[in-house]
Amino acid sequence: MAETKSNGSKSKTQAKRATTEAKKSAAKTAKASKRAATKAAVAEKNQVQAAVETAVDFPVGAVLAVSDRLSDLAEPWTDRSKAERQIKSYRSNLRKSLKRTERRGSTARRRAITEARKTRNQVEREARKRQRDVETTLKRNRNEVEQRVRRAIEVPTSRAQDLVGSAQGVVDSVSSQLTALR
Repeated sequence: MAETKSNGSKSKTQAKRATTEAKKSAAKTAKASKRAATKAAVAEKNQVQAAVETAVDFPVGAVLAVSDRLSDLAEPWTDRSKAERQIKSYRSNLRKSLKRTERRGSTARRRAITEARKTRNQVEREARKRQRDVETTLKRNRNEVEQRVRRAIEVPTSRAQDLVGSAQGVVDSVSSQLTALR
């Protein structure tokens, strides 16, 4: 126990030192928290400020844009010579637009006519080819039928002629035998 008493004074020193260090640490933490809170507050303030500025700037900008547009629209009509120039410009632009539209229509019409001619020619070629094929088939079938009919007629006719010839031969032989018998 004697050591604790002699260490007792050291222990008070250590306690004071620990207390001082704790105070310093708490002060540092408080400073850091204060800095973080300040930064967050500044960031939020900047965001709010940007939102407010946008809310104010947008309508003002829109009004200025409309004002400029109206001024641009009204400017050519404030003086007679400016108005005449503006009308000439409109006429010129309208003529150009009409010509462009006419050219596009003409081009489309020519393409359609060309395509129609191509299609017509192709259909005509196909029709002529099919007509030739049909005529060729008809000729071939007609010739084949004629040959079959000729054969059908010639075979019985030649057979009949052979029969007539042999019958004539029999009749002649019978006739000559009858003449000989008389």
